[in-house]
Amino acid sequence: MSDGGTIDYEALDYFIDESLLADPYPYFEYLRAQCPVQREPHHGVMAVTGYDEAVAVLNDTANFSACNSPSGPFPGFPVPLEGDDVSALIEQYRHQLPMSTVIATMDPPQHTDHRALLMRLLTPKRLKENEEFMWRLADRLLDELVPRGECEFISDFAEAYTLLVIADLLGVPEDDHPKLLAMRSGLPGTGTWTSALHGTFTAYVEDRRRQPRDDVMTKLATATFPDGSTPEVADVAGLAAFLFAAGQETTVRLLGAALQLLAEDPDLQQLLRAERDRIPNFVEEMLRVESPIKSHFRLARVSTNVGGVEVPAGTTVMLLDGAANRDPRRFEHPAEFDVDRPNARQHLAFGHGIHTCAGAPLARAEARVSLERILDRMTDIRISEAAHGPAGARRYEYVPAYLFRGLTNLHLEFTPVDAAEARGRS
Repeated sequence: MSDGGTIDYEALDYFIDESLLADPYPYFEYLRAQCPVQREPHHGVMAVTGYDEAVAVLNDTANFSACNSPSGPFPGFPVPLEGDDVSALIEQYRHQLPMSTVIATMDPPQHTDHRALLMRLLTPKRLKENEEFMWRLADRLLDELVPRGECEFISDFAEAYTLLVIADLLGVPEDDHPKLLAMRSGLPGTGTWTSALHGTFTAYVEDRRRQPRDDVMTKLATATFPDGSTPEVADVAGLAAFLFAAGQETTVRLLGAALQLLAEDPDLQQLLRAERDRIPNFVEEMLRVESPIKSHFRLARVSTNVGGVEVPAGTTVMLLDGAANRDPRRFEHPAEFDVDRPNARQHLAFGHGIHTCAGAPLARAEARVSLERILDRMTDIRISEAAHGPAGARRYEYVPAYLFRGLTNLHLEFTPVDAAEARGRS
């Protein structure tokens, strides 16, 4: 706070200030009001809060590298980045940066090959089969929690649902699903979870290459690059582990935000229950207003210009998705949730350009299916005042991270609907 009681935004460190966790949006608006492309004072990163400016950076793979996409300014580049073109240094040292083997940090042509491999796994046929599993899984999880009339939504439903959906998509045998759930509960942090998954999928891929079977996991293990060459086991395991960990984290946060909003707005809840065709646009607007990815990064290869602002080579550029998705130049009344917003799907929650989230269709289907089933099986969904306080004075806890945005827990109360009665309504 300043002496006058107003917030001194210049003094706030976005990366560590816990006061920004619950509501970062006034800070984002402050940055955009100064300039949509502006250097923040604490770590020297160039913060991009404008929609058009963010799209320009994401589309410009020649001038911006994704090598630091999940890490940003931490722990820093291994050597000084000097000169007007640091491309050679990036290629020489990128293997020393965090998560250097995952597709999110790759640039063309390596990214092109791995993206093609990933898309061979996410075929329309496989996604359709996976959606059939989603309906069954949602019913199974809701059968367990609905009779209680209350739940902690994140742990009781969202985490298990998203984990097992991706497990089915990748062909993890159902007998191994409980093992994955137990593993996830014991491993805090996305990085630790990704490492554990890499080991798990390495074992799966090696087994299926030795002894092919007529199953999805064998197709995963034997998929080839576009030129017909066979990927290293580590490449396939890395793609599977990244899709697993990143896809679960973001979709859990999306579902938490959606149920939080519905529980706070009975009229909207009833509208979606009565008019299910509105759910897809509800999901898009939810992604816009509460983007699960709060920020990610690029590294300027050469000295360039973004939105009229000079960006020197070697600059870490911070793309604030949560800010770009509320840019008033792109979205009218951007802070308002509008279930009928005509351009809601233009949000950047799934990224843009060559790094657009390959799992976006999966996340959309997960959200649509789970919301439909929840609205079938619960009425009068409301926030637990015992856990979160009364309306107007709620207490929510958010993920303590500068990359992700979302609730750590969400306690709900509701009126159960019998499964047979719900099926009759469907």
